[in-house]
Amino acid sequence: MSVINDIDVQALQDTTAAVRANPHLGQATFSVNGSWQGGCRLTTQTGALTQGGERDETRVARYVMSSDEPTALLGTDSAVSPAEYLLQALAGCYTVTLAALASERGIELNAYRLELEGDIDLQGFLGVDPTMRPGLQQVRVRLHVDAPNTPREQLNELIALVESRSPIRDTLVSPVDVATTLA
Repeated sequence: MSVINDIDVQALQDTTAAVRANPHLGQATFSVNGSWQGGCRLTTQTGALTQGGERDETRVARYVMSSDEPTALLGTDSAVSPAEYLLQALAGCYTVTLAALASERGIELNAYRLELEGDIDLQGFLGVDPTMRPGLQQVRVRLHVDAPNTPREQLNELIALVESRSPIRDTLVSPVDVATTLA
């Protein structure tokens, strides 16, 4: 069994082969359930994970997340903001994707860290300028990858592959249908 970057390379290859043989196994649905706590505060718990048509209830309420806004943005600064969660989601997805792809290619990582920033113009959210998007205008990711046995050119190729394969990055850069209903 080969483990690189704490990734079981054989398990990764087996998973890839299983999804290649049965694409239905690659379909997953994540879920969370949230409750408003007043003001800008929300408490959310993980819900069931469905993969390949099989529902896994063991994740229900296993993890709790809280969000709020900084005081300068109408919140009480009691928790991470939704924008910071979005940046964390991208950082986490980059980490999963980079570690898996590096391991698959035999690239050993000594260390890896990210710096992310996201710009927003509140004119869109506040309705001051209806032509302004209410969402983030740009996200910048700066990667620090310590892989001393890997040439920079190979690391650049790895990062390009991470950009093309990261599910969260893809969600951010490509239109995704968000269906909202009133229960």
